[in-house]
Amino acid sequence: MTSLPDDPRTRVGATDRDTAVERLQLAYAEERISQDELDQRVHAALTATVRADLDAVLHDLPAEAPGSAVTLTAVNGRLVRRGPWRVPRSLTVSSPFAKVHLDLGAAVIDHPVVDIHLALGFGRATITVPHDATVDLDGLQQSWKTVRYRPPRTPAPTPGPTVRITGTPGFGRLKVRHARR
Repeated sequence: MTSLPDDPRTRVGATDRDTAVERLQLAYAEERISQDELDQRVHAALTATVRADLDAVLHDLPAEAPGSAVTLTAVNGRLVRRGPWRVPRSLTVSSPFAKVHLDLGAAVIDHPVVDIHLALGFGRATITVPHDATVDLDGLQQSWKTVRYRPPRTPAPTPGPTVRITGTPGFGRLKVRHARR
């Protein structure tokens, strides 16, 4: 017998638990739950093994906001986002041939973690993250060209959002850099 994704008996992974913790942190920030309740629920979410365990800690909280996942697609040409644009919680970038430039330096980031999933072909991509951001490239599949990323020499006094970049850069070059102060 196979469990369906919404089946309460479906086993959950680290990404499911991280997403639940982010929803709990958001609920705390919105003063929907207390600090003690946050601590208890985060512990329960981090030790969850099946979907029912996560549902139990999230059952009385609002679902993720609409627009929390966005897909940007460009077949060729350029795909550019810069300036004060609102960054969704999850962003998928699909581009077989286009040049991609995502500048999060002046963007409005409402989430503690932003997931950027790349599905690139032959184009190249440049992602500029805020100066105080933490970059996680662990989920990135190696491509033909090396990924260029140099963390800042001095860490920011207060850490900003975490930008997790996953997916496949394809045959093009991926450059990740921090915005200037």
